[in-house]
Amino acid sequence: MKIFEKGITHGGKFHADDVFSTAVLRMLCPGFTVKRVLSVPEDTEGYIVYDIGGGEFDHHGEEIKYRPDGRRYASFGLIWERYGAYLTGSEEIKNSIDEDFIAAMDESDNGGEKEVVSTIISAFNPPWNSSDSSDDAFEEAVDTAVTILTKLIAHEAAAKEADAEVREALEAMENGIVILKRFAPWSKILVETDALFVIYPSMRGGYNVQGVPVSKESRELKIAFPEKWCGLENERLVEASGIEGLKFCHRSGFLLAADTFEAALDAAEKAKEQNR
Repeated sequence: MKIFEKGITHGGKFHADDVFSTAVLRMLCPGFTVKRVLSVPEDTEGYIVYDIGGGEFDHHGEEIKYRPDGRRYASFGLIWERYGAYLTGSEEIKNSIDEDFIAAMDESDNGGEKEVVSTIISAFNPPWNSSDSSDDAFEEAVDTAVTILTKLIAHEAAAKEADAEVREALEAMENGIVILKRFAPWSKILVETDALFVIYPSMRGGYNVQGVPVSKESRELKIAFPEKWCGLENERLVEASGIEGLKFCHRSGFLLAADTFEAALDAAEKAKEQNR
């Protein structure tokens, strides 16, 4: 895949579209430079042209490009579609970031509903009565976009790793209880399975037990902890539950903390019994 070292985009007021497009290209080529112009010069040999000029990476011309779900591409989405998998090393991560982050920005740039990151990037433009350089402000916005994309990619890579760990734990599930060796984001995998509870080591010491929701859109749990446990701590919780080693049960009944794994497992089993 050809990686460009220089690009051309529109001058004047900048938007999230051209800023994030530039950020992607700079992440691919750290020495990437960009000319911000009001019209595309005749000689563009060696340049990637985007968000101006009506070419492959512009979205202002007659040819409108849509995602499979019907959402329209802007230049950022077109750049990402071409280079995202190369940058992230994963088609899955590329698609996830497009779905969760980029598509909404493209919609906003195409005249749709306002989107918060686009609004923030717009604020990097110098005020109308300022003599500050628009190009300097653009570079500052690009630096910010690079930071955002870097962190998004890291989180998506971590989520992919989490999915693998949770699937492995799910295969070993017994009686609707999934046991994780360490905390990992689990809801994406477990909600639509037969899992009822998930147990994992707490960062505060001991173990946490969480009830699994009935769906991704709901906070209702398949099984909540008994109402008489909810909101209790330490001795009062031990007395109400009859289980030594319990430390805390959330008021809503979705989370319980225990000193030991055995106590956490007992709590999940007892909650199941009392739900029958």
